[in-house]
Amino acid sequence: MLQKIKIGFLVLVLGFTSCKQKQTKSVEQMQEKPQALTYEQMSASKDIAKEAFNDAKYGMFIHWGLYAIPGGIWKGKKMEELKGPRVAEWIQFGAEIPRAEYAELATQFNPTHFDADAIAKLAKEAGMKYLVITSKHHDGFAMYDSKVSEYDIIDATPYSKDIVKELYDACQKYGVDFGLYYSHNIDWNDGNDCGLSEYLASGGEVHDRVKRKAGVNTWDPSPNTFTEYLENKAYPQVKEILTKFPNMTTLWYDYPHYVTPEESLEFYKIAYDLQPNMLVNSRVGNDLGDFDIPGDNKIPSDHLAITKPWQTVGTTNNSWGYKSYDHDWKSVKELLFWLTEIVSKGGNYMLNIGPDALGDVPQESVTNLLEVGKFLDVNGEAIYNTRKWKVTHEGPTKIEMNGTHDRANKADLKFDFTPSDFWFTQKEHTIYAISLAQPKEAVLIKSITEKEAGVVKSVSLVGSEAEVEWTQTEVGLQVNLGTAQENPNGYALKIEI
Repeated sequence: MLQKIKIGFLVLVLGFTSCKQKQTKSVEQMQEKPQALTYEQMSASKDIAKEAFNDAKYGMFIHWGLYAIPGGIWKGKKMEELKGPRVAEWIQFGAEIPRAEYAELATQFNPTHFDADAIAKLAKEAGMKYLVITSKHHDGFAMYDSKVSEYDIIDATPYSKDIVKELYDACQKYGVDFGLYYSHNIDWNDGNDCGLSEYLASGGEVHDRVKRKAGVNTWDPSPNTFTEYLENKAYPQVKEILTKFPNMTTLWYDYPHYVTPEESLEFYKIAYDLQPNMLVNSRVGNDLGDFDIPGDNKIPSDHLAITKPWQTVGTTNNSWGYKSYDHDWKSVKELLFWLTEIVSKGGNYMLNIGPDALGDVPQESVTNLLEVGKFLDVNGEAIYNTRKWKVTHEGPTKIEMNGTHDRANKADLKFDFTPSDFWFTQKEHTIYAISLAQPKEAVLIKSITEKEAGVVKSVSLVGSEAEVEWTQTEVGLQVNLGTAQENPNGYALKIEI
């Protein structure tokens, strides 16, 4: 009898233990973290932000850092005499300047003329809806007060102000959306060999830029590994800027050629976790990103093949960073062409300014941007909040742009447009026809036939109350402008279908 009682007690204990284990497992299951979102799920959640990005159309890019001091010249040699890209912000790479020697520039960097309020106001008056500035470029120097690295504007220079913070605050004041650029792959000060050796060891694809070691610090790489750079600087700084500047619309990574898929996903996920509605550009790498960059100073010829929102970035001369001897400024007419051609293809245009070492924006940039702003004050309805139409452009003028150096190499390039050149955008039942020429009294728009566009209900001049006469025929839309429009930079017609 005693033995049966012991056996019964043992069964009871074991049964209780088993129930407790099952109960504990159930609690653990309930406490499990939700499954991590995939990249596709994260990006798909940003549809509203993508539409807002598509609506904005035009923004300001700012490349600024220690490279503004040499201004494209190192020890008497210009960028064109050095290796690599001819743009001034690449001078450390081009002249193979040792890290310690380049860092000495920080002791000279004192941009006492910098006026964040004036730059944000310039963007506003130029018709730009958003602004992106380099928080850290390829030289590894941070233009904000970083707690992760002392190689920054506060700790390494005689200047005592956080440039990015001041610009962030000024953009909030003027209603200009704010974004930051961060060079996540290339860091010539702390990034070892930019991850090339680790990329190859992981089985990364060997393409042309890998073979050329494009952007790689081969002359004086930092002693740490690239992984250590990611863990100790890049990831923490991205978290830092996204925490420090919470109201951002875009994060602009750059140069992902040696970044593995896992690293790209980590950079994307950090951004999503801290600012889930902010858009990340495709240069995060490995086909990730919420919007595409067809190329620097490049207008895509195959825009219909682009499935994401997209943005072309462009320079006001032929360099991103300040280049003291480059005075080949894009004219007002050229800037209007870039903006109109890009928007008619469904993209955004982000136009760069490069302040000098004191913080002054070259006057040519200021003057031309303000003239573009005047055009947009009148004709912005045909640019903002629009989408591409079935026809991009009609007329005899054909200009292709395939990169920063492409423009510089075309010495005979002219931006003269005829009264027969029109670019098109649309909003629902409205088509806009944009001209960049001094108008003739009467014009014919061949694409606006009933077959191609539908029946025209009304035609008006954007930004004007003057009435225009028009007739739609089988050969197009005939419009008599009279003397209603006198702007030599062009005009836009609003065509209700």
